Amino acid sequence: MAVNERIKSAAEKFCFSGTLLDAVPFGNGHINDTYRLTFSEGEKTKQYILQRLNKNIFKQPIEVMENISGVTSWIRKKVQEKGGDVEREVLNIIPSHEGKPYYVDSDGEFWRAYAFIEGASSFDAVEKEEDFYQSAVAFGRFQGLLADYPADTLHETIKDFHNTPERFRAFQAAVKADACGRAEQVKKEIQFVLDREPLTHVLCDLQEEGKLPLRVTHNDTKLNNIMIDNATRKAICVIDLDTVMPGLSVNDFGDSIRFGASTGAEDEKDLDKISCDLHLYELYVKGYIEGCEGALTEMELEMLPMGAILMTFECGMRFLADYLEGDHYFKTHREGQNLDRCRTQFKLVKDMEEKLPQMKAIVEKYK
Repeated sequence: MAVNERIKSAAEKFCFSGTLLDAVPFGNGHINDTYRLTFSEGEKTKQYILQRLNKNIFKQPIEVMENISGVTSWIRKKVQEKGGDVEREVLNIIPSHEGKPYYVDSDGEFWRAYAFIEGASSFDAVEKEEDFYQSAVAFGRFQGLLADYPADTLHETIKDFHNTPERFRAFQAAVKADACGRAEQVKKEIQFVLDREPLTHVLCDLQEEGKLPLRVTHNDTKLNNIMIDNATRKAICVIDLDTVMPGLSVNDFGDSIRFGASTGAEDEKDLDKISCDLHLYELYVKGYIEGCEGALTEMELEMLPMGAILMTFECGMRFLADYLEGDHYFKTHREGQNLDRCRTQFKLVKDMEEKLPQMKAIVEKYK
């Protein structure tokens, strides 16, 4: 197959081995342009991933790559110390011929490359409960391996990403502006947020008081960012590190629960179908704590359920703000989709608030 000249030109700038045979679009990502490259090495072939970063989303691509380089180098060292397989348990950056973790072409576009992890797959949806458990182990292990990484040396590539008080102020501004004249129709949802203003400060206050440590956080802890071994069905590697930043471990945990332990779709219209599945929640708690291998503090463990509530609340608040502002941030495919999204999140928040004693008891069981 003839290789696109632009891709071929970019590929030539990286330290790949062999002769380029093929380049095909790869994966289901909506942000970066991703290609799987196949090279011949004598009688064998070897595959790599080549990506063009979306500068509209990642406005500081050099900082993104500096974060990824630091974190993957650290994980590689830890995996080596544990006697693991550094070719499959680490996201391995292929440097450019200039020795950088990226290449900038003549149009100012940023490219990067990774070794392809053979014999493993990622999944967009939970096919088996074990998959959700394995994702928990993997993200817990990610925390464990990076527990002593100096998180404050990382760039904050998306400012105030999980600064919930700041998100609340932005929400208040959206309500006040009422740019699309929608506030009158969503009074109940607006009041739901306003009633929980004290909730927005809980984790940030604990961090400021030194009771929750700053950690390396992934910030997109979904199942499809885990590579699962095809033969053993065990999670082997965390990928998609574009949003790695300093943050709170409980937020990474919470976002996984928000997305993975809900009984319905994120934009489900029938709210009777929405609740937090405590069985799935328990599976994730068990796997996450096992994966962390004792890296979390007592306060972090205690705040895991609050992380689930707060991340769900924050996301719902952002959906509602975007609806009030005209649906300009989150992509929508139908009218009212962001409003439906916000309502599912608020139903989850209410359900988790009611189940908080059980959620705390489950953490106690495994810590």
